[in-house]
Amino acid sequence: MQKIKKLYSDSLKELSLTKNLVICGLMAALAIVLNYTTSIYITPNIRIGFSGLPNRVVEYMFGPAIGAIFGGMLDILKFILKPDGGAFFFGYTFNVIIAGIIYGSILYKRPVRLRYILTAEFLVKAIVNCILNTLWLSVLNGSAFAAILPARILKNIIMLPIDTAIIYFTLNLVNRIKKAL
Repeated sequence: MQKIKKLYSDSLKELSLTKNLVICGLMAALAIVLNYTTSIYITPNIRIGFSGLPNRVVEYMFGPAIGAIFGGMLDILKFILKPDGGAFFFGYTFNVIIAGIIYGSILYKRPVRLRYILTAEFLVKAIVNCILNTLWLSVLNGSAFAAILPARILKNIIMLPIDTAIIYFTLNLVNRIKKAL
């Protein structure tokens, strides 16, 4: 329990530095731009996009507490700037917060290793993408959970190695940039 408490307190302390606030602001701006430019809708219920990549950088650099706060606030901001057909639904914001906690807990203060990234990706894809997102879609659209789940599982199985590789290369690039500064 002490280890978890320290992880979250260390994460919260990251925002006491101005440069970290600036990095979060830049990552938020990048996420908004990516949200406008890189989202590809396969079906109304299946979207592929890269706007979550800045979230991964924040979760890796600043931990689960900041990752959760950043993700939740950014999700609301992205909805305000570009509402994707419909009213705001907190379930999706909750998902981003949970994803931030998972990624931040696994990646924060650890070296960039495929096993860590793959573990975080698998947990988020299983818990958040397949279970929670499918639940929210079935609640909002009146679709049967079991009817839309197989396509969502297939999409996440296909995207697991792709997203893992993208995050791996991105976090390695972040480390190189940090060393150069």
